[in-house]
Amino acid sequence: MANALFRTKNIEQSIQDTDVSEGHGLRRELSALDLMVFGVGVVVGTGIFVLTGTAAKDYAGPAVALSFVLAGFVCGLAALCYAEFASTVPVAGSAYTFSYTTLGELPAWIIGWDLILELALGVGVVSIGWSGYLTSLLSQANIDLPQAITAAPGDGGKVNLPALLLVLGVATILVFGVKLSARFNLVMVTVKIAIVLLVIFAGLFFIKTGNYKPFVPDSQPPGAGNGGLKAPLVQTLFGFEPQIYGVMGIFSGAALVFFAYIGFDVVATAAEETRKPQRDMPIGILGSLVICTILYVAVSLVVVGMQRYDMLSPSAPLAEAFRSVGKGWIATIISIGAVAGLTTVCMILMMGQSRVFFAMSRDGLLPPLFAKVHPKYGTPHMSTMLIAVVVAAIAGFTPIHEIDVMVNIGTLFAFLVVAASVLILRRTRPELPRAFRVPLVPWLPILSMVATLWLMINLSSETWLRFVAWMLAGFFVYFFYGKQHSRLR
Repeated sequence: MANALFRTKNIEQSIQDTDVSEGHGLRRELSALDLMVFGVGVVVGTGIFVLTGTAAKDYAGPAVALSFVLAGFVCGLAALCYAEFASTVPVAGSAYTFSYTTLGELPAWIIGWDLILELALGVGVVSIGWSGYLTSLLSQANIDLPQAITAAPGDGGKVNLPALLLVLGVATILVFGVKLSARFNLVMVTVKIAIVLLVIFAGLFFIKTGNYKPFVPDSQPPGAGNGGLKAPLVQTLFGFEPQIYGVMGIFSGAALVFFAYIGFDVVATAAEETRKPQRDMPIGILGSLVICTILYVAVSLVVVGMQRYDMLSPSAPLAEAFRSVGKGWIATIISIGAVAGLTTVCMILMMGQSRVFFAMSRDGLLPPLFAKVHPKYGTPHMSTMLIAVVVAAIAGFTPIHEIDVMVNIGTLFAFLVVAASVLILRRTRPELPRAFRVPLVPWLPILSMVATLWLMINLSSETWLRFVAWMLAGFFVYFFYGKQHSRLR
């Protein structure tokens, strides 16, 4: 029984399964530049346009830039592990595939089920945010959409039609080919980065140095409403009392803005569609992460310099900072950038979701129908369309509150598994050719695991309970379907 649950998939067989001629392989059309654009496209989104204000106002003060650096450091450790795996095992599925070749079938299923949660809910949350920005922009142009078609039933409407249509629209682009998706993404990312640079350079003229003092405000206990299941798990388990502001506030801010980095690991899901994965995957993963960290730090420093941290808007800090200095037209441009930015985030998260679903179906753990590749476009069209319908329903008809932390815990769990898998594969297959190698093994992967666990236990107990419930549902699906239909069985 135990041997069946922990049977591993041969790496050479995994690579052989990507043969396009068999009808279950994806076309290799992406370059290192495409991968970097995908990475920047998915990471520069909600975090830079929204979380900067919340993290500065409620947790870190002007030192929010250090929170971004800390979160980027944790992601950088994980990125090194992803780069080694993605270049060594260039197969669709990302952390799911990596764990299947090292930890075994049941752990692979667990991480695949986890990725389904992370990516599907990520698309739903971002599409709802996109709908809000679009509605605001149209309102500024005196086009007021009725609430009945811009909000879910639980939020006073009947359907969030813009969010629903966005999900279906980006899914259509994904079906028509990964190269078309890359070109569309390049255009959107260009617009988004141009606006981010506008924020940085235009904002420099309105910085008041007094807004940086004190750079690290004195620490204080958090406000009411943070006890019980809302309290961080570390507080529940060890009686540790979290602080806002001060040094601990910087760490709390890092746990929050971690959401801003979610998505760089999606680049690894495109390994099977990369022309030279051994060379291009490390460049794409690490390059996009470095670019995004620099942009985040620069924007956060400019925004807290323009407006006092305790006056920042938690929903639209960049736009409101410019309105506070009388530059409303720049605020409008920022809103346009947010719409463009969140479009690419939705598209790339959905691309990653469909590739994970495709890989699990190809292994027999999910129905084989979803492992079919379109004969003309070379994309996993069936899995893409299924995911589009489900996520469109979530975005259009479900009010989602506090769901970002669910996405956080799913991503952190994936990071943990990938770091552990690097250590295991180094021991079990030391002879395997590796185009990119994580330095300082085993210490760097161990450090990655420790840093990841620290952020995880800073999430609320309520989040952990929801995560456990999702995983129990996954065990049910595996034992009643996946285990019986596995290709390795």
